Amino acid sequence: MDVNDGHMVAEAVAKPRDLLDATFDVTVALKGIDGVLEMVGGLLLLVISPATINRVAAALTQHELSQDPNDFLANHVLKLTSGLHGAQLFGALYLVSHGLAKIVIVGGLLRQQRWAYPVALLFLGGFVVYQLYRMTFAPSIGLVLLTVFDVLIIWLTWREYRRHPHLSSGP
Repeated sequence: MDVNDGHMVAEAVAKPRDLLDATFDVTVALKGIDGVLEMVGGLLLLVISPATINRVAAALTQHELSQDPNDFLANHVLKLTSGLHGAQLFGALYLVSHGLAKIVIVGGLLRQQRWAYPVALLFLGGFVVYQLYRMTFAPSIGLVLLTVFDVLIIWLTWREYRRHPHLSSGP
């Protein structure tokens, strides 16, 4: 065990974990799961044809639309999948790169690597700014909830970063 390991052990004993620490761990883990799901979705978009995606979406929504032809969710799923032809490659690359970035950042945060905290703050801050911009012309409750969740994670990450001197100072 080197000096830094001893410092981290002493610090862990000196600063007991609380509910906000547990909340940080859970929200970071959720971001990691989201990153994995984005990567899987992006990889699926790369290997599955748009026609197959359209057939699967039609099969999954058929029962609901037979009961209610105006079903909001089913119609939006069909609209989304019908527009994949031109955007499939961009969507796949976006999801894979975004998912990979989340996984790398989450891995760094869970291992308490100093570089991961400012990177996470910048990454999430950029998305919050983009989400706020999107809300100016396409507001939705989902986007509001995602933005609130991201702001919570930013605050918890900042709090965690400042709580541990070995993370926020020195080389």
